[in-house]
Amino acid sequence: MSIPTSTISERLQNLGIELPPASPPAAAYVMSAAIGSTVFLSGHIAKQHGKPWVGKLGLDMDTATGKLAARAITIDLLATLQEHAGSLDRVKRIVKVMGLVNSTSEFTEHHLVINGCSELLFEVFGEAGKHARSAFGVAQIPLGCCVEIELIAELHP
Repeated sequence: MSIPTSTISERLQNLGIELPPASPPAAAYVMSAAIGSTVFLSGHIAKQHGKPWVGKLGLDMDTATGKLAARAITIDLLATLQEHAGSLDRVKRIVKVMGLVNSTSEFTEHHLVINGCSELLFEVFGEAGKHARSAFGVAQIPLGCCVEIELIAELHP
């Protein structure tokens, strides 16, 4: 598949996505840090209607709902990346995504949950949205959230 020629803003609009204001940090850290053209985004937790999206995959939440939570996080990550870069059109490529899934020890579909993030990044950035990725199951995430995702991106100068 070729890289779309429309701007990132146009692609977001076509997807029906309006980026929210970037979230402030919730503790003693910054939301983004850069080394050269590489930007590291702190972990973003899942939110639903502006509040922490609480749940445990395999207990009270299914894979499809977890995938929706991962997609919602991606929208927040894009807002933070836009605030850092000034424009998402400066994104050269998404390098890496790391997803943490609050899950039972029996749950094994972490990779499918984090597809909610990966698929949206590809829809927004085309080939430049393809990335390396890790997906882990964890015993708990801050505030009881179901999913947390961090992202590394490379920017054009």
